[in-house]
Amino acid sequence: MLAFGLCWTLVQAGSPLSAQDLDLVLYSGDPEKRTLIDQINDPEERDAFNELKETKDPARKRELAEDFLERFPQSWLLSFAHAMAAKASIALDDLQAGLEHGIRSIRILPENGTVLVSLANVQVHEGLLAEAERSAADALEHLSRFRRPSQYTKSEWAQVARELNASSHFVLGRVAATRGLRASGREAAEQLAKARQSLRTSVRLNAADGIAIFLLGIVEEALGNSEVALAAFAKAARTPGPVRMRALSKLRDLHKAGGSTAPFEEFRDAIPALRLSNSETDGQSGKPKDSAGLYAGSNACRDCHQQVFDSWSKTGMAQMFRPYEYGNVIGDFEANEYRDATGELLSRMFVEDGRHYFELPSGEGKQRVRVDYTIGSKWQQAYATRLPNGRIHVVPLQYNLLHGKWVNFWEVLDDGPSERSRIRSFHRMSSSTSYQVHCAPCHTSQTQAEGALIAPERITFRETGINCEMCHGPSRMHVVAMREGRAAPAEADTPPLRFGGLDHRAYVDVCAQCHMQSGIVETGPRGEINYSGKQLSFLNVRRQRPYEEYSRTAFYKDGRFRETTFIVESFMRTQCFRQGEAQCGHCHDPHPADSAENPKSLKFREDSDQMCLQCHGSYATDPSAHTKHVKDSEASRCATCHMPKIMNSMMFMAGTHRIDDIPDAAMTARFGKDDSPNACLSCHEGEPSEWLARSLAEW
Repeated sequence: MLAFGLCWTLVQAGSPLSAQDLDLVLYSGDPEKRTLIDQINDPEERDAFNELKETKDPARKRELAEDFLERFPQSWLLSFAHAMAAKASIALDDLQAGLEHGIRSIRILPENGTVLVSLANVQVHEGLLAEAERSAADALEHLSRFRRPSQYTKSEWAQVARELNASSHFVLGRVAATRGLRASGREAAEQLAKARQSLRTSVRLNAADGIAIFLLGIVEEALGNSEVALAAFAKAARTPGPVRMRALSKLRDLHKAGGSTAPFEEFRDAIPALRLSNSETDGQSGKPKDSAGLYAGSNACRDCHQQVFDSWSKTGMAQMFRPYEYGNVIGDFEANEYRDATGELLSRMFVEDGRHYFELPSGEGKQRVRVDYTIGSKWQQAYATRLPNGRIHVVPLQYNLLHGKWVNFWEVLDDGPSERSRIRSFHRMSSSTSYQVHCAPCHTSQTQAEGALIAPERITFRETGINCEMCHGPSRMHVVAMREGRAAPAEADTPPLRFGGLDHRAYVDVCAQCHMQSGIVETGPRGEINYSGKQLSFLNVRRQRPYEEYSRTAFYKDGRFRETTFIVESFMRTQCFRQGEAQCGHCHDPHPADSAENPKSLKFREDSDQMCLQCHGSYATDPSAHTKHVKDSEASRCATCHMPKIMNSMMFMAGTHRIDDIPDAAMTARFGKDDSPNACLSCHEGEPSEWLARSLAEW
């Protein structure tokens, strides 16, 4: 059993990570990136961290970790320093220090599955059953969600992940076994059954873990499965480790209690081998089919769902990517110019013969670029042109409606010049500006790579914008059944999905197709990019790129996400989602009737507090007792404190979706309000951190 494993992603200090790791589609075949944490500019900090990372001796490692934490309290690397201090402390049998450091590490990077496994093992050892259960469950979730860290080969990570999963299941089994052996009646039976399931999974994953095997024997014996229990004890007695002698002693007791006249060695050797059947399935159903036979297209939904269809057609999703129409353009093309920061003229936008154009540099001359598509319709709009060979390229210049001006959006997003932002290079039509490669998976429906080759000229899509079936799934069978008057499946999770009855995780998985920055696209057997090509299990639940492999510019130093492209990742950290089963549809309506006036698709636009009060209704009677502010003031709004506007969006600040976020004075005092923004200071801007700490403590 790998009880206290800790995986550390390689740091290559001093080499800046390209800012283009944000707002781009990630394909499984893309070159793997090492973690490059470019914020280590201080040579002393860099040297101290490298020494810490390379040190093997636990005592020296903890000494260096604690020294690093003291010398560099504002480092980007605090989570990893705490993680290494935790591992070293556990190795030194200082479990309390290991807990403290582990919890501090997870506070900044909650998705570190290996630290969670370490925590879970210490917590169950210390009798903290609820905490251990939560840590182990979180570890299993994160280990399943994220792809392997880039410093591991596939075979290396397969072994490490197997051991980490085995250890997590062991902790869950031990927690349930402890509860079951203390209880009686139905509760005991239920807990012991849970323990058996978890321990059997743990042993299947790691057959050399004598502790898990021995505990499985105890549980099987308590459940009355004497033959399986005997086989488990016999296997544990043959497995090197700390419980080998206990297992042997247990076998001797059973031999004696059974009244066998045979010698003990003969009794022991006659016990059958422990066999655990694996009933797990991959959960997939449906065979890949030609997508043309599965999808009906949006217009097929109109006949029966006219009102919803009309509402959807006015939403930002339906208008995300549209063939050119004069009336769809929101940018100011009338005799307009774009100049860079030096004042150099780089583009002229104009209308000629009822058509919109850009005039852009082309080598030594100029190039006229026709607008063939519009991208976006609410706060900002981009424009694309189509080449004779079918390739579509996105012009770097976009029009920002909120600011009423043209911007080089990629330069803004990439925090400086990048390949895709170079207006003078646009005429080359390189892959960096390809719509099909970088935009189509989230802006168009049923996107497919011919022959599974990710190349601009080989990517097609069935429909522009986000159509009904991107969310509800392939519906041709449903449409045919309805037209023929036949009954159709009514299960919520059978396409077309019925979101009112859908599990909250499945609901969020649908939205995550486009609103999860870290999701990795894996093409299907027929080149399916943003769908699976199956009638059932049509949705591709994407593995995620580990967060530590992103540029630190994506995060605040306190670990919170800085960019709205991580909106789902932020929401999935909340207890609202993890324990309260909250999902996107509790607050948003994907096809509201008032799209024009409600661009955020909010369900409770007139009273935002209802987003929270639908679950936390007890606060409605006396909100001031909770908020410590006047009832109808802005400071008494739930979102003001729990969803402060700290996430960068389309050149405006949006509310964080880590909804259960509570203002943390200690983090702000450590990192400063720029690297750990605090909701209180958004109103009390001039107050010092001491005032903040005192005020929050008084609450």
